[in-house]
Amino acid sequence: MTVEFKTEEMVINMGPHHPSTHGVLRLIVTLDGEIIKKVEPVIGYLHRSIERLAQDRNYFQYLPVVDRVDYISIIAAEWPLVLAVEKIGGIEVPERAEYIRVITAELTRIMSHLFYLGTFLLDLGATTVIMYALREREKIIDLMEELTGQRMMFNYFRYGGVNADVPEGWLSKVDEFCDYFVKMIDEYEILINKNPIFLSRVENIGIIPKEMIVEYGACGPIMRASGIKYDVRRDDPYSIYDRFDFDIPVGRKGDTLDRYLVRMQEMRESVKIIKQAVKQIPSGPCLKKKLAFSFKIPAGEAYCQVEAPRGNMGVYLISNGTNIPARVKYRTPSYANMQILPEVLKGTFLSDIMAIFGSFDVILPEVDR
Repeated sequence: MTVEFKTEEMVINMGPHHPSTHGVLRLIVTLDGEIIKKVEPVIGYLHRSIERLAQDRNYFQYLPVVDRVDYISIIAAEWPLVLAVEKIGGIEVPERAEYIRVITAELTRIMSHLFYLGTFLLDLGATTVIMYALREREKIIDLMEELTGQRMMFNYFRYGGVNADVPEGWLSKVDEFCDYFVKMIDEYEILINKNPIFLSRVENIGIIPKEMIVEYGACGPIMRASGIKYDVRRDDPYSIYDRFDFDIPVGRKGDTLDRYLVRMQEMRESVKIIKQAVKQIPSGPCLKKKLAFSFKIPAGEAYCQVEAPRGNMGVYLISNGTNIPARVKYRTPSYANMQILPEVLKGTFLSDIMAIFGSFDVILPEVDR
């Protein structure tokens, strides 16, 4: 006798106040038992019109606003905007300022990956790692506070350079931190990499094929974890990244484990870049010319991008020749990467949602601009 079991689909809400959605994201999840049949992300709860605000402020007034695009890696949000203004305006950047930009960008990349590491493991139920990650992140915040006066919204980059030179002894502190931090990464990996509970939650879960990455335009560690060796710093170089020796980590399967491993290796590569920059940095000014508060750039347009912690962060800027941008459009990696989430979650278990979504390292202000 054959017994047939029939199940009914159930629709549940995850968010917008779920503690593991990393912000005000709502997921409408359709389930057949424990199997996910469909996921519909609902965005827009956090929209703050950051791009529209550019049209009511001059270039200097707008620069502090963009720190809020990515509050975890602030430098990555500032850099493409200043690059676009410098490109249209023909503004030169002193060599010393370029080195300082690279050092601060890589420090904040490590900050961002540490925040990912702690919250990702917390999503999986591991409460220890976030204490380790925040311990090291706090050291970077202390360095950035000494440099910029701020612990979060740094507002440090300027059109044509940086706000101020590094304090005396600051570069030595950065170098010492790098030596210390490499040992801490070893400590994290001893704690995590062979943990059977962790591996059972991430291995062969949420596999993203290369073809899907290309089709959806996903970028950053998600793309590299699927085996695509692309990094803006190497393949579309900006600033002085072509002067440094560093590797681009890639994964083999494109699963949740690979996305974790790629980011861990990326922190090691950031340390390599910082140590080279500290060693090579020349003397000289950090701002070639101090621009007037209401400076103007010629009419024109430009698109400039950088390799942010989550992928390609770009700015498309249109200037009409006045001191106020005609249009600013951000291309943020979290927005591009989250489009792939419904496809990746389809057919997985309900319990896998936060493991897979956590491995995407989505920052909601990048999505709801």
